[in-house]
Amino acid sequence: MLKRRQQGDTLIEVLFAVTVFSFVVVGALTIMNQGTAASQRALEISLVRQQIDGQAEALRFMHNAYVAVYQPGITFNTTDGATSPAEEWYKMLNSGITAQSASAFSGTGTTCPTPPAESFVIDTRNVVFVDGSGVSLRPSVTFAQLLYRTGDVFAESQGLWVEAIRSPVNTGDQGNAGFIDFHIRGCWEAVGLTVPLTTGTIVRLYEPRG
Repeated sequence: MLKRRQQGDTLIEVLFAVTVFSFVVVGALTIMNQGTAASQRALEISLVRQQIDGQAEALRFMHNAYVAVYQPGITFNTTDGATSPAEEWYKMLNSGITAQSASAFSGTGTTCPTPPAESFVIDTRNVVFVDGSGVSLRPSVTFAQLLYRTGDVFAESQGLWVEAIRSPVNTGDQGNAGFIDFHIRGCWEAVGLTVPLTTGTIVRLYEPRG
């Protein structure tokens, strides 16, 4: 009777229970990590979409300001230290828009594409055209965004850029209507993915003539 009361689980049974428990814990942690990564990616996409929408709205604002003051042969003094949204649009127009088509943009590679030479961004806080020929366009560190220093001073754009494609001459039914297609793009390396995330939009704005 005493021996029967002292009987317990064998070593094999204990090891089996520990193994099953370990599989359950590892599976649960894996699912939690995947859920956290998916939530992080969704948050990053939302933040980048806000950045892209900001670029689109700034371009529309500059365009509307330029159209409001437009007259044939209009020029601006770009060296007096003062500026306006209309003048920033004028600077953008005269920055050299020669590209005939947008660059290849896909997330199939292992790294984000390099923005073309004519790429730029709009400093949305100050509504200023920022030429990307210098060091203002850099790869993203976290997600595609504009970075600022203290006092709303533009620092750099990480993984976010704009490509302007001017309409060809005599575009069929549109006749002499001139327009510019702005390809606004964001690319960044996302958590848990081997390929970068990409998103963007295209804004078409017409040039006043006459």
